[in-house]
Amino acid sequence: MLKQTEGSQAVAEAVALCRPEVVCAYPISPQTHIVEGLSRLVKSGALAPCEYVNVESEFAAMSVAIGASAAGARAYTATSSQGLLYMTEAVYNAGGLGLPIVMTVANRALGAPINIWNDHSDAMSQRDSGWLQLYAEDNQEAADLHIQAFRIAEELSLPVMVCMDGFVLTHAYERVDLPSQRQVDAFLPPHTPSQVLDPDDPVSIGAMVGPEAFTEVRYLAHLRHLRALEVVPKVAAEFAAAFGRDSGGLVRPYRLDDAETVIVAMGSVLGTLKDVVDERRAHGERVGVLAITTFRPFPFAAVRRALRGARRVVVLERTLAVGVGGVVTDHVRAALADAAPEPGGAVPYLRTVIAGLGGRPVTTASLHGMLDRAVTDRLDPLTFLDLRHDLIEREARRERAAERV
Repeated sequence: MLKQTEGSQAVAEAVALCRPEVVCAYPISPQTHIVEGLSRLVKSGALAPCEYVNVESEFAAMSVAIGASAAGARAYTATSSQGLLYMTEAVYNAGGLGLPIVMTVANRALGAPINIWNDHSDAMSQRDSGWLQLYAEDNQEAADLHIQAFRIAEELSLPVMVCMDGFVLTHAYERVDLPSQRQVDAFLPPHTPSQVLDPDDPVSIGAMVGPEAFTEVRYLAHLRHLRALEVVPKVAAEFAAAFGRDSGGLVRPYRLDDAETVIVAMGSVLGTLKDVVDERRAHGERVGVLAITTFRPFPFAAVRRALRGARRVVVLERTLAVGVGGVVTDHVRAALADAAPEPGGAVPYLRTVIAGLGGRPVTTASLHGMLDRAVTDRLDPLTFLDLRHDLIEREARRERAAERV
């Protein structure tokens, strides 16, 4: 059903259509509206049977989700920013145990300094936790990815994080087409856990593993993640066939056929980037966009194929690895390093642009300025978009004045 709704409410309704049996919740902006929406659905009886568990912290939320999933329930929670950091120990446990929990991360900057607005610092901090990470471009995709996430998680017995930009998407009202319960039931069968705690057939889950087998356990987890590179596009294709919408998958090219300059990005900034690319294409410029939907596991081969033929690659990052630069860039560089140059060609020149940290708007004017420099090979290896040099110089003067010689 097509309706004008807030992104958080659309996600809450999409999650409810997946029939979670346990929802554990601790509020933190900007994800609060999602668990509030689910609480109303549980209380009204629209989502039943479902145990809605109010907990005292994010650590408890993930711990309850782990217990519920280990007992065989379809489990869900949501968090953001420092809340995700607070549950980190349990996040790694869920990943290591291979429990098919689905969690929404309403992406928000990490402190300090305190900032409640959007970037990708929170989810990026958990990139090696053993969770799959899917990134939504808009609210329709956010809703669709949750339906796919439960299916992917349960096929692989791995937890899945669906990342949607805080406030930019969670609090934005858009038209979202939510499927019927019958459609979702046909796409997502009842959960049959591959491992479950059963008093009648007792097993140990999460037992201690010593040096004699720890590497093998981690290797098996690595293999399960590599399987996701096949399962994620398969589920996306089945979703498209069932619902008539192309969403999810590993990567999504936009006007790449003859693109010489390609911008790689994730999340809601893709909409603005596509508008900019359309404007420049109208003037004959060969530019395109590559959206990365699945960041974990990273789709090296798909990225390599998509960037074949590009002369320049600009990675637009919504997070900063302090003292290093971009996180996604290193992955793109690794993908390109394995690429054999086209006959007569060369490895494309690769640039990193840090943009939109802490919710700073990424405007079309700024992106045009960035592309003006990129297409003429004048873009620095690491660029901070719209950096306020006046603030930096003022702070530098203050620090120099405070120096003790």
